[in-house]
Amino acid sequence: MSGEKVNPVRKTARQPRTDALRNRERLLVAAKAVFSAGGPEASQEAVARRAGVGIGTLYRHFPTREALFEAVYRREVDQLVDLAGQWQGETLPLEALRRWLRCNVEFVATKKGMAAALALAAHGNSELSAYSFERLTSALGMLLARAAAAGEIRSDISPEDLLRALVGMCVIHDRPGWQAGALRLVDVLVDGLRSSAPAARLGAD
Repeated sequence: MSGEKVNPVRKTARQPRTDALRNRERLLVAAKAVFSAGGPEASQEAVARRAGVGIGTLYRHFPTREALFEAVYRREVDQLVDLAGQWQGETLPLEALRRWLRCNVEFVATKKGMAAALALAAHGNSELSAYSFERLTSALGMLLARAAAAGEIRSDISPEDLLRALVGMCVIHDRPGWQAGALRLVDVLVDGLRSSAPAARLGAD
């Protein structure tokens, strides 16, 4: 009998945690959309309204604007890392590498306002910068290693070098047509990594 009384209590105790997790995710999705449209000055009230929760709920999860920016930043990094893991077994190695790099370019292109907000979160936060660099480097390293093991690309390129090249392609992201140019450069870069590229050039000579 006593066991029957405990279970309902435990079940109701779990519900607030489930709701809290759901509300947190809704707030992060809403913040991404609001920041993309309005930049770092977009109001937290707009985020709460879009998420369909009260402003008090937002502040319980994210007491400051910086905390909200940081949470969105981490979520975006985690999603890019998840994509790399998902494509490990579903996509051809070279194509997985190309698609992941292109996703990074498209992220910058479609999230200009959020990129500004995220810059505020990352500014002066060495732990957050280290978190993103470590996770993205590891994800890219897996894609590179898989493509190299398949003999599709050369094996002397590091994920750090490739990330630096990608960042360089996206530096001037406020000029018309930059995205198309950056995507072309990604294709040029990936094609240049092919293990057969040097041999092809020698044969042509």
